[in-house]
Amino acid sequence: MSRSHLRAIFLALLLGAAISTPAGAAQSSLYLYNWFGFLEPQTPSEFQQDSGIKLHMDAFDSAEIMQSKVMAGRTGYDLVVATSNVLPGLIKAGVLQPLDRSQLSNLSHIDPDILALLAVNDPGNRYAIPYVWGTTGIGYDVDKVKAALGEDAPVDSWDLIFKEENISKLKACGVAMLDSPSEIISIALHYLGLPSNSTNPEDYQKAQALLLKIRPYVLYFDSSRIDTDLADGNICAVVGWANGALAAQAINEKSNSGRKIAYSLPREGALVWSENWVLLKDARHPKAALEFINYMLRPQVIAKTSNYMLYPNANKDATQFVEQKLRDNPWIYPDKKTMATLVPLEPLPLKAERIRTRVWTKVKSGT
Repeated sequence: MSRSHLRAIFLALLLGAAISTPAGAAQSSLYLYNWFGFLEPQTPSEFQQDSGIKLHMDAFDSAEIMQSKVMAGRTGYDLVVATSNVLPGLIKAGVLQPLDRSQLSNLSHIDPDILALLAVNDPGNRYAIPYVWGTTGIGYDVDKVKAALGEDAPVDSWDLIFKEENISKLKACGVAMLDSPSEIISIALHYLGLPSNSTNPEDYQKAQALLLKIRPYVLYFDSSRIDTDLADGNICAVVGWANGALAAQAINEKSNSGRKIAYSLPREGALVWSENWVLLKDARHPKAALEFINYMLRPQVIAKTSNYMLYPNANKDATQFVEQKLRDNPWIYPDKKTMATLVPLEPLPLKAERIRTRVWTKVKSGT
């Protein structure tokens, strides 16, 4: 899953220097591998002032890149941010080490509901601590969608995307989707009333048929473009992330463009996922890594990152420090009723993953 979001409105990450460190080096350094733009820019220097530990960072913008690097071992990184559905693979490969909870005095701040969702992919919550989380739903241009479908446009339903009678009318103003088979195909399966993480090949044929039916009306699949294009009015509907729609909305409000951007978590249910701190088994600075995780568990610290990234965090005591316009936004912090409809992303066995990959290739090519 790519996490490149509207780079024009986010400050660039401070990238660290070389990653290699000598064996036995003092715990005065920490090497972090994180998604691009996934840390409030002042946090590294503030952490160093607080702890004396210098944080070095490298960034990735695809889970596949991160996985391949971590799986190969000897990365030189200590701490990695990993999406919930890739955790089982990393755990099974033996590249992670269990977290010493006795070193995490701030763990009590974590929302137990988010921990429960994470436990689907990390049984017993042994290897991962949730950092931020989010949903995958529908972002849309309010006026353009109404112009195409009328006042009763089904913006609260996946029917907006998966019914040909609707998406065909949106083609003129542009529909785009994440380039993410794990998300788009899972959503299609769920819409069809099938298990979103099915291992049945026949289910994937049904999802393929649905997606191929609407494929002629999808302009492109690209996780890094959809938010900017929605903000600029180049497209009118996206299957994407909540924070991207919120950022697009903020851009238009600031520019007084008159364009109204909204986000929907469809009533049938949407995807929920978390980004998580994991400690590599061959980490050379494990104590520094745990100290950083504990630092990020401070409510006021993680709130700064939420305000910067426009993502909700997993810290139940941080909400009061999150900007009001963010914490009161149901796109970002859904109510309990909506949370109950969300479906967590899960990994697939290799055989099913290959089937899904083949389906995605056909869907993207339209053949």
